[in-house]
Amino acid sequence: MSCTTILVGKKASNDGSTMIARNDDGGFDVKKLVVVEPKDQPKTYKSVIGHLTVELDETPMRYTATPNVNPSKGTWAAQGINAANVGMSATETITTNPRVLGADPMVRYQKAKTKKEKDVPGGIGEEDLVVLVLPYIHTAREGVLRLGSLLEKYGTYESNGIAFNDENEVWWMETIGGHHWIAQRVRDEECVIMPNQFGLDRFDFDDAFGAKKENLCSSDMKEFIEKNHLDLANSSSFNPRNCFGSHSDTDHIYNTPRAWFMGRYLCPTRYRWDGDHADYKPESDNIPWSFVPESKVTVEDVKYLLSSYYQGTPYNPYSVNGKHIYRTISKNNTDTMAICQIRGDKPEAIKGVEWICFASTAFNTVLPIYPNTAKIPDYLSKVTTDATTDNFYWCSQFIGALVDPHFASGIIHVERYQNTVMSNARAILNEYDAKIAETGDEKLIDEANRKLCDMAKKEAQATLNRVLANALQHMTNRYNRGDN
Repeated sequence: MSCTTILVGKKASNDGSTMIARNDDGGFDVKKLVVVEPKDQPKTYKSVIGHLTVELDETPMRYTATPNVNPSKGTWAAQGINAANVGMSATETITTNPRVLGADPMVRYQKAKTKKEKDVPGGIGEEDLVVLVLPYIHTAREGVLRLGSLLEKYGTYESNGIAFNDENEVWWMETIGGHHWIAQRVRDEECVIMPNQFGLDRFDFDDAFGAKKENLCSSDMKEFIEKNHLDLANSSSFNPRNCFGSHSDTDHIYNTPRAWFMGRYLCPTRYRWDGDHADYKPESDNIPWSFVPESKVTVEDVKYLLSSYYQGTPYNPYSVNGKHIYRTISKNNTDTMAICQIRGDKPEAIKGVEWICFASTAFNTVLPIYPNTAKIPDYLSKVTTDATTDNFYWCSQFIGALVDPHFASGIIHVERYQNTVMSNARAILNEYDAKIAETGDEKLIDEANRKLCDMAKKEAQATLNRVLANALQHMTNRYNRGDN
């Protein structure tokens, strides 16, 4: 599953919050935002893809999730924030290389070939991770350690990157082959950009096998690398990306251009991004995994980057002479985008804010919700597989589908929609942040969420009306008597 991820440390953000954000680019799976109460968390979890059974005997916490409306392929909870104000995003599909896969093969489901044999379960994967981890962790670091133990026990059938955040820390974790993993704490002053490739380009083994302050990994990682001759460095510095990742021709059209655009936005003057003498180009393999941004990063910045179609560059597919040669960040098959924001300066009940967007991000807006609630409003949670204007998911799909073929005349309506919803949402958040901090009344959370959804519903419907009218006016079979 192709996705794009951005991570923001607390000193890199404009308000001291941590943020983990990801476009979930799937297979046009219908999504909804829900709350999972402890009583609804399974005690025995059974996966669809891996045919694996995992016993969950611990006491779970309440958490939000963005599952598939149709569960036939599994839950695919995508991301969420739990009652301890810990966020998780799972997953960013990443790349690896044959040396890694040969040394530690993926753990895939094997169906019995005869009646005497038994099926062999596969490992865990994106379908499962949020459900198996998020309800049970109280810090971002705990998320890494819990998932690491599950990977070592059950293995995985795919390569993934997973993000965790709490009010103080952001952690990034990447799987290596079937059972191995590596993780690093994002430095407070940095942002991370991840475009479907193995990302980590630095790692401190002394810390990982010592104090474990900012680096964690499988217990046998050193031996695994040495035994299988995975380290390609000619110097003493260790680069995990070169060791475990890929540098294919496909990467240069599908992955590295996205990192280039995001780095170009975050550090526009520190490096040269364009021209023959650029430090980094769209097809560069060495674009850094993390940057100290030149300006403090806002939610709006994250949304803009995850909505990119290379605007302002020669690679914009919507411009007259645009070169549509690179995979854009915003795609037609984006199911959902979420920014899990944890705000350390707010009361415990409202530290977390989950910003949710559905469908192609270039054409849609992002809506904040307080996740510390027993029920998400129907506009976000009551979604079916039938297309309708009654919910945020389908309204977002309609808007994108109507504007894309009429971009030049329709994008102005989208821009106004995005600015209006974001401005109104900011005002509502400010209002209820103040009210809840002053009164301590957590019942106001539900009132705020309803108000946010009512506002979004009004603006989404108005925008849908406008873009539909615009599309009708530009249909191919239009004809005027004066045309002959």
